[in-house]
Amino acid sequence: MTDLQPHGTLRPGGRTARTREAVLAAALEELGSTEFRQLTIDKLAQRSGVHAATIRRRWRTVDGVVCDLLTERSSFVRFPDTGDFRQDLHALAEANLEFFSTLRHRNLVERMVAAAPLDPRAEKLFRDCIDDSSQEANQLVHRAIGRGDLPPDTDPDAIITALVAPIYYRILINRRPLEADLARTSAEAVYHAVQAGAFGGS
Repeated sequence: MTDLQPHGTLRPGGRTARTREAVLAAALEELGSTEFRQLTIDKLAQRSGVHAATIRRRWRTVDGVVCDLLTERSSFVRFPDTGDFRQDLHALAEANLEFFSTLRHRNLVERMVAAAPLDPRAEKLFRDCIDDSSQEANQLVHRAIGRGDLPPDTDPDAIITALVAPIYYRILINRRPLEADLARTSAEAVYHAVQAGAFGGS
């Protein structure tokens, strides 16, 4: 895994840490003000104050920077624990909707989706981030099973995938604004599907 880590993360202390912080902050700001396709090393250098040659040496490409940024931001979505399965679904859907309602976060994911088929390193890091987030989100299903709210054979992966799929579809395929009601309808659809045994436990 070490050889797949973004170059700016290899030595986390001192000057390297400051450089990484500056470049990632610049990338986040650029993604919040421009289309993801327009992000360049030169723009990152200008905004961060870090020489372009240094950025190329440590991250190689813009996508390398974005991989590193995605790794840092992957835990930004709040994972709820309300003690009620239905409320947890609503809270998680709303947290995802809030995260992707900002241009910078939409651009971040769009850039990684575009880079993954072309760069094995980007593909692995993107998949790892998605897997890590999914595992954490799955805990709300496991807790519901532990409370006896759901049958033991309920499929957590299928539930979380169904919950967030409409949001990803909207931003990556349909490419339309994220209406506030999308979180509610997604959560309610998944909740009633679970009650009908669509995800196991039938």
